[in-house]
Amino acid sequence: MRAHFFTALISDVLDGLGYMKQALPPHIRPLDENLTMVGRARTMLYVDVYERPGDDYNPYELEIDLVDSLGKDDVAVCACGGTGRIAPWGGLLSTASQLNGAAGALMDGLVRDVRDIRELKFPVFAGGIGPLDSKGRGQVIAIDVPVECAGVLIRPGDILFGDVDGLIVIPQAIEAEVAAAAHEKLKGEHDTRSALMAGRKLADVYKEYGIL
Repeated sequence: MRAHFFTALISDVLDGLGYMKQALPPHIRPLDENLTMVGRARTMLYVDVYERPGDDYNPYELEIDLVDSLGKDDVAVCACGGTGRIAPWGGLLSTASQLNGAAGALMDGLVRDVRDIRELKFPVFAGGIGPLDSKGRGQVIAIDVPVECAGVLIRPGDILFGDVDGLIVIPQAIEAEVAAAAHEKLKGEHDTRSALMAGRKLADVYKEYGIL
């Protein structure tokens, strides 16, 4: 997938299978548009809080548990609710996740330490950039549970595919069907492009291949 697919291709395939609400909204953007992120979702569910905890309480416990348990090609998903009150992800979490083999991170909240993350070449998709620590503003209450991130349902194990055009959620239950259909559509797109490059009219090419 990482080598050959792209989000528009996968989005079209999902549309054709009747899954037309799998793309995250356009304000969820990659920090580095040159990177592609493909991996399986590991989720964190945040709630808003309005008071900083005392020194004897660790508000990051579940967050740390999830990051430390990330494995090869996992993607950390921070479902913050889109309030813009917190930047749950930064340079240190990116460093730890990358060293564990993780494929990236997604959040509908903000992200910070942007220079550090870009230097790491670690794919991160976020709803904005800001400096706001989650301590005293938000806290993880559950990990590896179904969540809504920017309005799209994500279950643990779903495949997340993100590139410069946006991010798509592929439900785990249909991933094999999506992959097979995407390979077929990709071949059709290559044939269509070759026909156009040969000088054929778009109408004739579309009539033959049905791809646009």
